Amino acid sequence: MPKYKDVEERVDRLKLRKREPRLKDKDLFETVEEVFDKRTVLTIIELKRRKCLKTLKGVVSAGKEARIYWGKTYSGEDVAVKIYLTVTAEFKKSMWKYIRGDPRFEGVGKLPTRKLIELWARKEFGNLKRMYEVGIRVPRPICHFRNVVIMEFIGAEGKRAPLLKEYHEAGALDEIEAYYIFDKIIEYVKVMYLKAGLVHGDLSEYNVMIFNGEPIIIDVSQAVRLDHPNALNFLWRDIKNIVRFFSYEVGIDVPNEEELYKAITSHIVEKGSMEE
Repeated sequence: MPKYKDVEERVDRLKLRKREPRLKDKDLFETVEEVFDKRTVLTIIELKRRKCLKTLKGVVSAGKEARIYWGKTYSGEDVAVKIYLTVTAEFKKSMWKYIRGDPRFEGVGKLPTRKLIELWARKEFGNLKRMYEVGIRVPRPICHFRNVVIMEFIGAEGKRAPLLKEYHEAGALDEIEAYYIFDKIIEYVKVMYLKAGLVHGDLSEYNVMIFNGEPIIIDVSQAVRLDHPNALNFLWRDIKNIVRFFSYEVGIDVPNEEELYKAITSHIVEKGSMEE
């Protein structure tokens, strides 16, 4: 972790370049890691110029391809700043499974890695927006630029809310609440399909947070439109994962995946939900 003086000097050097925002950014980074390349630093500075972000604080979660930071806006709101850093061969293979066949992303097969990362971030922001607009409880999307997505922070004081898996393992999920959360997640899957025209594609107990007793759907970058060739296969898998968790791990009696799948897909998709 570089010291503050190193960060300040790095930002100052970057601002000497042509067309870079000339801002006093030394208060922007409370923490900047070596993994941030020049372009990512400039992207964060640009998001500050757009008044999307005032301060970048500590790491909330870290993965191989992306890290999520706690940030503050000019109004004092807590935000989650998701920064995509790299694309491993494994991640790239997984990405193509969702991008290939999505009409929104035709002709991207020869993109360089950097552009592919930015495309994936744009896809996540767009999916969040579609879901949020139809009433699905996801982190509210705030800003997006290049490989950075800023959204509502789910948690308090820089500490993220627990995942559904963690919430259950901590013994916090009683039977009444379990039924409520199950019903709510299935309702969101249905609304996602019928009104947003999307399928999450990777839904499980690891992609749902519990905050103030409510489930919040997260990690929606891979969500696909209904005209994706594998949309229904992804929908089946999403439903099966949720049924498995609540049936076998939580231990409550819930409808089987066949029943839920038919109940969702038998409805008519809302007109306009498939539009860009």
